[in-house]
Amino acid sequence: MAEAQFSNELLIPPHFDPYKTADVWRVSYQQLAEGARDWASQYHIQPAGNDALKIALIIIDVQITFCIPGFELFVAGRSGSGAVDDTRRLCNFIYRNLGMLTQITATLDTHETVQIFHPIFLVNEQGAHPAPYTLVSVEDIQQGRWRFNSAVAKTLGISEEYGGRQLLHYVEELKRRGKYAYTIWPYHAMLGGIGHALVPSLEEAIFFHSIARNSQADILIKGQNPFTENYSAIGPEVLDDPDGRLLAQKNESLLQKVIDYDMVIIAGQAKSHCLGWTVSDLLTDIRARDASLAGKVYLLEDTTSAVVIPGIVDYTDAADQAFQKFKEAGMHLVQSTDPIANWPGLKF
Repeated sequence: MAEAQFSNELLIPPHFDPYKTADVWRVSYQQLAEGARDWASQYHIQPAGNDALKIALIIIDVQITFCIPGFELFVAGRSGSGAVDDTRRLCNFIYRNLGMLTQITATLDTHETVQIFHPIFLVNEQGAHPAPYTLVSVEDIQQGRWRFNSAVAKTLGISEEYGGRQLLHYVEELKRRGKYAYTIWPYHAMLGGIGHALVPSLEEAIFFHSIARNSQADILIKGQNPFTENYSAIGPEVLDDPDGRLLAQKNESLLQKVIDYDMVIIAGQAKSHCLGWTVSDLLTDIRARDASLAGKVYLLEDTTSAVVIPGIVDYTDAADQAFQKFKEAGMHLVQSTDPIANWPGLKF
């Protein structure tokens, strides 16, 4: 039964235009649904509930804010067109393997204006906010070069004193835990804004899969806590506040997918940040449960790029080193263009 599930890759449906992965448009759901039903009938695509081998595809933050040129945090990679090319390859992968993917999960980085990594959270002695991409050190906070913006305390329901303590605690915890330096990001992935939405090409592919396979997509929201960044879909960068109170709960649903599914494929953005930290946290959880579970995880290496801001920072090497560690831990690095049936470690 499982071998039959892997017998053939499918053609790409005619509605998909690979040259439009950098474009924004309204998805025509009803028309797409009718096409998906016809496609399933034509190619004898069975409901996902019939799968002998259960495969989960987890897509991290393929949103307009990160993946469309001209938006706030486009992940260009070193090529300059990284996320656009990645999305094209990812959509092709979904359509070619439509009959094999049991469920698709997509995470959405989700932010509001007043959060610790946005410029409004900090001010200097002149009352000015830091520019996007400013790196803030422990010393910057201790010496008062940047301090908590007391004007936002009331809207956050905290005191000015607590805001200052949380800020210092946050930057100290990032350093202690070996995380990236405290970074001020442009306002991005704003809840309710166009940048928050999935890239239309990918939104089409996920919806098409849902209809053709009778499989509800799993959409996960992350990143709304005002006091911590949340690169990882599993947990925040800093877990507690200066008084030892928990800031946010860890999300154990991705670990549960590794337990429940036969294969878990991970793709998305950015290799150096949200995807990379998600995989790192997932590996930590796997090791705490059963290290052999790492062999179920497959990273689509050609559908993700690192954050590169010319003249400011390039995280490519760090991301590549992290992926090598994931491989050494038992996870598999694979290409979207290779047939799943040929991937290493696959057991029918």
